Amino acid sequence: MTSPAVGTPLVDWSAAAQIAGRVARPGPLASRDELAELVAGLRTAASDAAPHVLRVTRMAPVALPGSAAAPGGAASEEAAELSQVFVVDRPRWARANTEVMASLTDGVADALTGKDDKPVSATTALVGAAQVGAVLAALSSRVLGQFDPYSAAGGGGLSAAGGGADSAAPPGRLLLVAPNVLQLERDLDLVPADFRLWVCLHEQTHALQFAAAPWLAGHLRARAHDLLVGLSESSRHLADARLREKVATAGRVVVRAVRGEGGGVAEGLLTPDQKAVLEEVSGVMALLEGHADVMMDAVGRRTVPTVRRIRAQFEARRDGQGSSTLDSVLRRFLGMDAKLAQYRDGAAFVRAVEKQVGRDGLNAVWTSPGTLPSAREIAEPGAWVRRVHG
Repeated sequence: MTSPAVGTPLVDWSAAAQIAGRVARPGPLASRDELAELVAGLRTAASDAAPHVLRVTRMAPVALPGSAAAPGGAASEEAAELSQVFVVDRPRWARANTEVMASLTDGVADALTGKDDKPVSATTALVGAAQVGAVLAALSSRVLGQFDPYSAAGGGGLSAAGGGADSAAPPGRLLLVAPNVLQLERDLDLVPADFRLWVCLHEQTHALQFAAAPWLAGHLRARAHDLLVGLSESSRHLADARLREKVATAGRVVVRAVRGEGGGVAEGLLTPDQKAVLEEVSGVMALLEGHADVMMDAVGRRTVPTVRRIRAQFEARRDGQGSSTLDSVLRRFLGMDAKLAQYRDGAAFVRAVEKQVGRDGLNAVWTSPGTLPSAREIAEPGAWVRRVHG
């Protein structure tokens, strides 16, 4: 029998990364020359996207080396890079996300195991690794890009597009999942250069959001930590419950997830107070995703000539056209349908606010935690305008 190990985290993150890498589906077949062109193209797109994002958002990064504010509050297009860029495959994306999750869950085990409790055992941590690894493997073929503001600036063993990290590197890292970009280009018959730039416009907008509001990563980390501690406590109480309660609770969670009701499996285990925190975090995530979606399209056809076709094709894919029943169920089970709703609800909020107070008025959301919209305000943009602008 495995004995409890002092200091063991809730999940063996190294094992989770290995499991995800082994289980993840392989990417599309491509020649060495095709792959080299793909990687170079993504690096170029990420670099080209930054000045467009700075121009269209009228936002300025704070305390980045070489950044400068232009008249009217917009950032100089000659500003420093917004993020470190890493072009990765599916296993490396999974490994990077175990680092993100480890960072966000740091201290959760300590919060749950008091001095009179047994620490998390190595066996329990391995079970958690299997669960997390399976989820990351499922997601690894669906993510095009991701901005990570939480992990160490060094990149966790990844190789940056511009070389190794240094003390002057911007905070956060942008992960571009090369095989998934290639797969979607082929599936939707898109112009590669346009699509790669379009993807990078979205992710570099995320990088600018966190650079313009350097308090944002810490704020979200704290709220996520509170939510995870609460969820872990609920799960522990469920583990101690009678078999009948376990079956009933699990059944409700799975049915709601498959029907697309709520935000996935986890929400079914939350208490009312925990759901309030989840709604707060969901409101912020809707803002982040919706804002990035609006800004990537606002760059316009002069920069991305086929932007309208890309958006139409992408929206059809988001709606599940051509997806198998299994894929649709998996999306709902993992809460991905709720994620898609965040894009649309957040984009509607951004457009409505801009219509009332303009883009500079919208940018007040990045001032402090108090100016972030609540979930209710995401649905009622006028309420946010009245609260923040009077």
